[in-house]
Amino acid sequence: MQKELLELLETPCIVIDMAKTEENITRMQAAADAYHCRLRPHIKTHKMPLFTSMQLSHGASGITCAKVSEAEVMADGGAEDIFIAYPMVGDFRIKRAIKLAKRVKRLILAVDSMECANLLNEAAKAAKLIFEVRMEVDTGAKRTGVVRTQAAQLAKQIYGLSNLKLTGIYTFKSLVFHDEATVDRELAGLEEGDLMEQIAEEIRNAGVPIEDISAGSTPTGLEVAKTGKVNEIRPGTYIFNDHMLCMEEAAKPEEIAVKIYATVVSVPCKEYAVIDGGTKTFPMDILLDTAPYYYPGYALVEGNEDLRLRRMNEEHGIITSMKGDTGLKVGDKIALIPILYVLLSICRIRFTFTMVKV
Repeated sequence: MQKELLELLETPCIVIDMAKTEENITRMQAAADAYHCRLRPHIKTHKMPLFTSMQLSHGASGITCAKVSEAEVMADGGAEDIFIAYPMVGDFRIKRAIKLAKRVKRLILAVDSMECANLLNEAAKAAKLIFEVRMEVDTGAKRTGVVRTQAAQLAKQIYGLSNLKLTGIYTFKSLVFHDEATVDRELAGLEEGDLMEQIAEEIRNAGVPIEDISAGSTPTGLEVAKTGKVNEIRPGTYIFNDHMLCMEEAAKPEEIAVKIYATVVSVPCKEYAVIDGGTKTFPMDILLDTAPYYYPGYALVEGNEDLRLRRMNEEHGIITSMKGDTGLKVGDKIALIPILYVLLSICRIRFTFTMVKV
């Protein structure tokens, strides 16, 4: 980064390379198109209408959100086809979904139980609406989603409700094979496609004419699309990429479009330095020094493989050196490459977002 711009940064801050971001958007869209598969990107990675507009303008069929609040912001920004991929449980969620459904051309909601479906159906009936819904099935992540052996039965029950229109199924599986973690994204993607095709066939044989089969996160998205057994994928992190995706061979280091800049605020001794970014800045839901990837820290220091971000509290990050001397001094600004990019974590404090066109 230019020295003049670096001096202007208020840290901790995110710096986004807009050229790389657009290249990432274009690359994923072209690949999905080549496999004749719709791309409905998950916007939880960026949560910004600017990037949603870029994704839609490059050919995305719609967007995926995790929350009603995200969907409302994206609708304000012009998104018209929105899937909220999270069980719609809770009056506050349903009331906001009803209002949102009246604002956009297409709103798809998620169900994975009859309890959830009945609540939605009664609310839709009272509002004189028909909610389009997709049923989530568990394909190995053991998160939300109906157990796959019960999917056809649940789909048939949902199909019989008066004010819900069940149009498809979806899943989140990521790097799982035979219900266990794997590092083989091709194998994981192939299994994901096979399982979703099998579940869809069982549901159709039960008399439920579903249309959409949606799957695939960033690590497995294109591998699932290759199978030809799904008609939609929902990757999200691909827009910026991170070190974890590089280790999973789903991205290359030169395709990482985001960095986090921090300032060294204290150097009590040569063995470590303290930066102004801690757990409110860098996500901690990764295990260090653990198979299969043995991440050396919570972020990589650009241009210096010797330095490690090994320890944090809320407002402080502790940079250590494998050589015993960080070489850092108070006032230094350093660029860190996130192991895992999670905007939700980063946005818990005030941040300066700097977008760089190079």
